Amino acid sequence: QVQLVESGGGLVQPGGSLRLACAASGISFSRNVMAWYRQAPGKQRDLVATISSGGGTNYADSVKGRFTISRDNAKNTVYLQMNSLKPEDTAVYYCKAQNLWNAYWGQGTQVTVSS
Repeated sequence: QVQLVESGGGLVQPGGSLRLACAASGISFSRNVMAWYRQAPGKQRDLVATISSGGGTNYADSVKGRFTISRDNAKNTVYLQMNSLKPEDTAVYYCKAQNLWNAYWGQGTQVTVSS
């Protein structure tokens, strides 16, 4: 019954922007730490950004200054604003919800940065 659904991925040129969204259901959203991960072909899944229930954020060094994570608890949605995109940002992006007992994953959304 827990479901995380990502949206907003697509093809974008280098230097462009995308805004990803992850809509959650079946969980007490405000009690969960939310995170974005990404996985490129042949690579491990890496943490991109986290946001706590209180709004505190952390970012991977590779995206600092370019990406912004935010959450809207009233809409049970977490966002990832991605600016100044580079080809190396190409990956499947996954949403994750983490509470004291469980972690839940979305199915992912493809982001391709190419000219």
